[in-house]
Amino acid sequence: MSRLPERADAVVIGGGVIGTSVACQLAESGVGTVLLERGALGSGSSGTTAGVVRTYFPGKPLISNLAVRSLAAYQALAERTGTDLGLRRIGLLVLFTDEQQVREFRDTQAAQHAAGVDVEFVTPAEVARLNPLVDERTVLGAAWAPEAYGCDPAAIVRAYATAAEKAGAVLRTETPVTGIDPDGVVHTPEGSIRADNVVCAAGPWADTVGALADVRIPVSPYPVEMLLTDTPDAPGGAPLDALPMTLHPSSLRIRSWGERILIGMGRPAPDETRQAWLERVSGTLGTICPSLADHGIDSGWTGDLDVSPDGMAFIGRDDSRPFFYAAGFSGQGLCQAPAAGEIVRNLVLGKESWIDTAPLSTARCLGEPAGTG
Repeated sequence: MSRLPERADAVVIGGGVIGTSVACQLAESGVGTVLLERGALGSGSSGTTAGVVRTYFPGKPLISNLAVRSLAAYQALAERTGTDLGLRRIGLLVLFTDEQQVREFRDTQAAQHAAGVDVEFVTPAEVARLNPLVDERTVLGAAWAPEAYGCDPAAIVRAYATAAEKAGAVLRTETPVTGIDPDGVVHTPEGSIRADNVVCAAGPWADTVGALADVRIPVSPYPVEMLLTDTPDAPGGAPLDALPMTLHPSSLRIRSWGERILIGMGRPAPDETRQAWLERVSGTLGTICPSLADHGIDSGWTGDLDVSPDGMAFIGRDDSRPFFYAAGFSGQGLCQAPAAGEIVRNLVLGKESWIDTAPLSTARCLGEPAGTG
């Protein structure tokens, strides 16, 4: 393995979809970039989610704006690199079970449209048509956003990593960061790099990496487990292999996953056994989707998400030094990675972004005045 460069314009810490997006956009803008990943590329939160890129985020039009811009960037990335990112339109249903949820949707629909999101209210009958597994008697309707796509997170990470290297970036895996000096020297077991700028995109480890530079990034790891069940046949024997991503207020979410159905519903409560949690998931699933009531549930995969206190990402810069961060995406990093990379690139270059980025700063959760971050 070649030695690490002695210096770099920017060192990006973290090789998931966020870090590779940042590294790619910095390198393509002429910034001498080194990316350091403690494990393999995409081995953290990027491989833990349900593999969906969507544009609609209820109650969060700012995040929806980032997601709309990101979807367009993914489509452009696939075209310019010739890489199949696995983008297949599946659509998104957000189910409503009480009148307050319907009112909140109505109240925020205009802001979502202003953010570029195509989202409309659909009736219970339309819900059942879009996802025949859902018992229309259990819902008052839903938000339907057709611009949601199944994707291949590993392919996205590879595409960004390949483009970053083509633009001159140096990517090093199995290279954890062990220290960050006040003058920007980044230490690893393989050597040290003097960085003009440091970018933390370390996902669940962002708080730990930030602490090395005496920067607080209030991100916590959140363990999740994805589950799988078999897909029943639709009336007439036709297979249900194209179900939309469907979110229920209970936090239950399902989507087609090849010939099976992917299920997510958080994790066991602190005082709840895994078996009790699985029974709770099964009961909720059977109520909402009766045809799945007697289906067994298998473990899919586990991992950690990087979660912020309010579920919204942190993207910004520390006010005291050229230390930048993009973390706390709370399971939504795939949907925001291109836009997050663009914002970080602009911050490093001292350019304005297309939106006010102050609300994305850690200041909102640390009780500090929002600065340029």
